[in-house]
Amino acid sequence: MTYCVGIEVNEGLVFAADTRTSASFDDVRVYRKMHVFEWPGDRVFVIMSAGNLATTQLTISRLQRDADDPNAARSLRTFSHLYEVAEYVGDTLVASQVKMNDEAQQSGVNVQSTLILGGQIAGERPGLYMVYPLGNCIATSPETPYLQIGESKYGKPILDRIIRPETSLEDAARCALVSLDSTIRSNLSVGMPVDMALLRNGDLKISQKMRLEADTPLYSEIHDTWSRKLEAAVHSLPRFPWEPQRETEPSSGPLPVMPPRRAPSRQDPGDAQGQQ
Repeated sequence: MTYCVGIEVNEGLVFAADTRTSASFDDVRVYRKMHVFEWPGDRVFVIMSAGNLATTQLTISRLQRDADDPNAARSLRTFSHLYEVAEYVGDTLVASQVKMNDEAQQSGVNVQSTLILGGQIAGERPGLYMVYPLGNCIATSPETPYLQIGESKYGKPILDRIIRPETSLEDAARCALVSLDSTIRSNLSVGMPVDMALLRNGDLKISQKMRLEADTPLYSEIHDTWSRKLEAAVHSLPRFPWEPQRETEPSSGPLPVMPPRRAPSRQDPGDAQGQQ
């Protein structure tokens, strides 16, 4: 399984994805699910994937092949509008699924994949699309300025409560990390490390990009701070009628000790083969 989230705010776009894939209970590997296509000053795209890994890799390879071909009739470099790019990526995804389905017909393997596409073309503002297995797509809206694929339910509450178009890009990035952290804590099929990228409106290139391991100081601090303050917030909620009422608010003492975190997943030695 996997979990990827894309957030659109007025300042730009945030992308975050885990890297765990599993073919069975004892076959857990690390593969990059975030792919960047960048032509600084002209356009930049980020694609995140959930679903069949072979289909995803075939789709990304075809997109890269077309982008590298100056004579290609359709490629990430030939369109003037982001929605046209989303339609093209959808067509490429469908063609890849058809090819993979022909090869996997007898095995009963599900070859479908779902993508999140985001980016910016010079002259337009950034945008974010979800591309479904059928090739159709939807965009974010002011009411729902984020998109999720994969194991999305655990990381949704923080996004619903915090994310608005006026949210700052850095606060949106922190929400994305908390959303990933909540999912990793509740679901073993989603795991570290986490890839994150920020695209600031007008930069026309990836503004910030990082990979966070479980022991990365920034991730550890966000994880611990969120867990401790969330528990402290529960303790500070109004009392039930049958409980003794607090006469005064408790003084700000040390935060409660949190249970140990799950050990970080081991890096797969074959990771280089999955790094597009």
